[in-house]
Formats: sequence, C-alpha cells, structure tokens
Amino acid sequence: MSLSPTDLAIVLLSLKVALAATVVSVPVAIAVALLLARGRFWGRGLLNAIVHLPLVMPPVVTGYLLLRLFGRRGLIGAFLEDTIGLTFAFRWTGAALAAAVMGFPLMVRAIRQAIEQVDPQLEEASASLGASPLWTMVAVTIPLALPGVLAGMVLAFAKALGEFGATITFVSNIPGETRTLSLAIYTYLQVPGNDAHLWRLVWLAVGVSFAALLASELLARRIGTKTR
Repeated sequence: MSLSPTDLAIVLLSLKVALAATVVSVPVAIAVALLLARGRFWGRGLLNAIVHLPLVMPPVVTGYLLLRLFGRRGLIGAFLEDTIGLTFAFRWTGAALAAAVMGFPLMVRAIRQAIEQVDPQLEEASASLGASPLWTMVAVTIPLALPGVLAGMVLAFAKALGEFGATITFVSNIPGETRTLSLAIYTYLQVPGNDAHLWRLVWLAVGVSFAALLASELLARRIGTKTR
C-alpha cells in the first residue's frame, strides 16, 4: 500500500497532533488522578464531573467552547497570542488541544484506577521512613501505577488519533494544517471517486490504532512483571 505525498502528510500531521496531545496531558492527568484517588476535599465530586464532562457532552459543543475560550478573540486565546505568541485557532496546535481535551477523561480514569489499586500501606511505610509526600508519589505511587499510566496514555493517543467533532468545530478542516486522518477520511467521503484514497487512509488508521494498542499491552505486561 503506497501513500501519496498528500496522504503521508496527513498521517504525519495526525501522529504529531496525537503525540503532542498525549504528552502534554500526562502531567496534568497524573496530578488530577492523584487528587481524585487520594484527596479528601470539598468539591472532589465536582472536579470529577468536570473532568469527565467531555465524555458525555457532544464533541461539537466542546469544540465551540474551545473556540470561544481559545480562539483569537477568546479570553484565553487572545491573552496567549498577545503574551507568548501561541495561537490555537485554525492551527495544528488547536487540533492538539481539542484532541487533548477529548482524551483527557480516558487518561485520568485509567491512571486513577491504577493509583487506587496501590496499597496505601506502602505509601505510609515510605512516609514513616521520612519521605515527603512528593517523593512518596514519585518513588512509590507512580511507579506502581505505571501500567495504568501507560494504558491511559494509549487510550488518549487513540482517542486523539480519531478525534473529529471537536477538531472540525474548533480549527476547521484546513489541508496541511488541521486536516488529520479523521477529517481527511470525511473529506474523501464527500467526493465521489476517491475510494482508493479513502481505503488507504481507513486501513492505515486501523493499523496505527491496532499497533498502538498491541504495543501498550506488551509494555504493560512487561512493566507489570517488573513491578511485581
């Protein structure tokens, strides 16, 4: 299966968007997962609801809210563009932001479940030996929850790779800038006679997603074996 230069550019852009969305989300997802798994504070239920809101809210609504907040005239978007020159609207960075927001709940959920399975007595033993809460988290909690962190990253990556609704609403469908795999497949569907391009991208999307899930399973088993 040979790819045209245009198809190759779409694939590379999709991988860049998905990877950026995943990597940027990891530190925040770990912090939020720790708060939800170990924290006892007022508003914990509200935080949990906000985190999982993108899962139940229509993606188009999420994209519209991102446009209002991070667009060129948005409250956050205008500030970032004026201060550090970071632009989200109609750029690949906006596609990465939309993908990150949509995949964030899946990542937090997987990491939270992994943290909740860590024996609290191990954390208490670390604290009794003089370790600070931060060092206990870095040296005990996160390493033991690493398979869950990895699983969450793969889920978020796969979600980012297939994100459509929020992306097209927020950053449109611009060739070479925001047209990811999903948007390209949608575009080819609108024009008769593009079956060859369409099937190449469909099988490529299936292959990349399957490879990511397989790699995650193998790495999770290996990390889990070392952890035990």
